[in-house]
Amino acid sequence: MEAVWDKVVDIATIYGVKIIGAILIVIFGRIAVGILAGAVRRLMVKSETDPTLTKFLVALTRIALLTFIIIAAIATLGIQTASFVAVLGAAGLAVGFALQGSLANFASGVMLIIFRPFKAGDYVEAGGMAGTVEEIHIFQTILKSPDNRKIFIPNSQITSGSITNYSAKDTRRVDMVFGIGYGDDIKKAKETLEQIVREDSRVLEDPAPTIAVSELGDSSVNFVVRPWVKTADYWAVFFDIHEKVKLIFDEQGISIPFPQRDVHLFNESA
Repeated sequence: MEAVWDKVVDIATIYGVKIIGAILIVIFGRIAVGILAGAVRRLMVKSETDPTLTKFLVALTRIALLTFIIIAAIATLGIQTASFVAVLGAAGLAVGFALQGSLANFASGVMLIIFRPFKAGDYVEAGGMAGTVEEIHIFQTILKSPDNRKIFIPNSQITSGSITNYSAKDTRRVDMVFGIGYGDDIKKAKETLEQIVREDSRVLEDPAPTIAVSELGDSSVNFVVRPWVKTADYWAVFFDIHEKVKLIFDEQGISIPFPQRDVHLFNESA
């Protein structure tokens, strides 16, 4: 009986030490993980990394370190971890294949956050849609369309195509085309257009606006009118100048032709 008791004591001593060692690894490991995760967070905040990306990477760092600590604790107990690591690797590979679309969106989201082709509040055209950026998430970007629709676009769809950011610059050029009849006075029409543009206080003096004959069309002489404005004034200037051109051209007797076609009818006698 004494021999059996001694054996139990020996086993308890050996495995007790291992268990205590594993517990200590977990306890101090968690403390170390908290310190390292905090250091990563402070470093990313100091570098002004996007809060969404910061939160995600800190969580990812914490999970990776905790996984390493758990494996180390299991190894301390004398359990072979090679097969355990292999199972984790196989499971990770299977999950990766199953979530390859989500992973592509995640990678694209990281790229959008790091390279910042646009930010919240910008009006963009991306992923085949256009609207004002409301939120940029890891997996998707949310736009608000001009008619107040909420559009969810997968990030991989955005990065796989071209991105047009209409709000990136402080100024924009308003491109407009106005046609007059061939019988109208070209100089008078040009002076009228110059006056309309000049009298609009929202039009910038530098760069100077461009007003010139661009085309001798089928039924009209076409002028390009290209003033520069602040980005926020783009659509207001676009709409107002179109209205003023119609009103003042009517006052000045300058015609705005529309496409016409002459039809000739022939009466063939039997």
